[in-house]
Amino acid sequence: MEIYDVVIVGAGPIGLATAIGLRKRGIENVLVIDQTRSFRQIGHGLDLLPNGLKALKCLEPNAYEEVRKTSVRFFNPQQSNDEKTIKTTQEQKPPKTSPRWVYKNLQGQLIRSISLGFDDWFKDYGEGRVSIPWYDLQTTLRHLLPQEQVQANHCCINVVDEPENRCVRIDYVSDTSIEGNPYAHWTNENKHNNTQFESSNTIPKQLETKSLRAKLIVAADGINSTIRRVLYKDSPYCDFANPEYSGFAAISCMEIAEIPSELSTELQDKFFQDSSIVTLSNDQIFSDQPWIEKPRLMLFRKRNGQVGYIITLALPLDLLQGQSGSSLIDLAVQELEKADFPHTLKQLVRISPPADMQQRPYYIHRATISDSIQIKSKTDINTEEYPVKFQPSWSIGRVVLVGDAAHGMPPFTAQGANQGLEDALAITTIIANIALENNWNDKQVIATAFEKYERLRRPFVTYIQKATLTGFPHSSNENWQEYHRQVHSRNFDQVLEALL
Repeated sequence: MEIYDVVIVGAGPIGLATAIGLRKRGIENVLVIDQTRSFRQIGHGLDLLPNGLKALKCLEPNAYEEVRKTSVRFFNPQQSNDEKTIKTTQEQKPPKTSPRWVYKNLQGQLIRSISLGFDDWFKDYGEGRVSIPWYDLQTTLRHLLPQEQVQANHCCINVVDEPENRCVRIDYVSDTSIEGNPYAHWTNENKHNNTQFESSNTIPKQLETKSLRAKLIVAADGINSTIRRVLYKDSPYCDFANPEYSGFAAISCMEIAEIPSELSTELQDKFFQDSSIVTLSNDQIFSDQPWIEKPRLMLFRKRNGQVGYIITLALPLDLLQGQSGSSLIDLAVQELEKADFPHTLKQLVRISPPADMQQRPYYIHRATISDSIQIKSKTDINTEEYPVKFQPSWSIGRVVLVGDAAHGMPPFTAQGANQGLEDALAITTIIANIALENNWNDKQVIATAFEKYERLRRPFVTYIQKATLTGFPHSSNENWQEYHRQVHSRNFDQVLEALL
């Protein structure tokens, strides 16, 4: 009976980075599995910011360099594919000016401008920033692992502790039709595939169940984590097994090919100007109204000249569900009208091709849950309510959650992947310590190690989630600067030292 040292569930960037980090630390008996039937070109772009890149460099310097090369290829497609001609970003001839992400109010006045250049971020935070398509990041990391260590078509349905074998058993099925994820992807309701299985109970009985065994399991299977649901099912955390709607959603049209010339000129002169990506909101530069509650429209212009947009809204979920095509356009225009968006932007939404309209509710696994409990007096006559903080555990026994499976959140601060990479660094350091002391069979040592991982990571993730859901960094320049200092200027040598 083969027992792996570690099985990682989820072959996204965080699961793959964890496997790469473990191999770098001498733990090679590792397997990465994923429910997808094959690795396909899916997912939008993401930003790896200084904290994520620092974590990746600590995990495996070669992985860091390969990811940067992939980013350079993406933004410089005219370059040769010869590896000798592709240098890291700092070795490229820099453009005259770095591209910038511009924030403006609805009158076109500048609120804030953020550089997208690697060197500008490196100068401020000791590490740069890269943008990369999700699939390209996944592919780059996957190719750094032996092919046999990353297996698709493994849909986990159960996790069982086997103390007699000193391991955990993972039961899985193959050849399923699971492709959609209702919690993590853009959907067009007309084209949405509703065949995904919502729980292990709906797996067709005719599928053969197979099993794997491991000393430890790292669940990196995303916000719709099967492992999280199985772990929490019969535990005090059962109410937190599934993701919670965050209260925010987005409506998008990624390409509008034909825009009337007059409208195109207005968009260029008032909003785009020298930028290719602009976020617009009804903002009076740090007004009292919470920034996060205001509709925001992100305009972007692609290399082919086509324009697209993403509108972020605070919406009740039932208002969005079932909307598609023309009804989604009507909903978007209605919300923009409430926020006094100008005719130009509403007209852009109105001419969107209905077939290309998409929506995405944003979900969250809260790192810390504030609630209140009733405490009865000794006489049971009077009761008082006391606020409490509840923290669903990120580990049970030999199984630990990382990334979105532990603390998935909306993408407003671009920290989902970056916090996942920080998790990967922390958990590989923890597991490497277990391996070094040969404590694979000491469940108390494992539990203590996973608790240390939580104590280190949970407060910081709670801080990131607060910034994401309240938008407090946008309330003043001082908060903005302090947030970036807290997130991007950390010393990761000290982070690692805290885990030893």
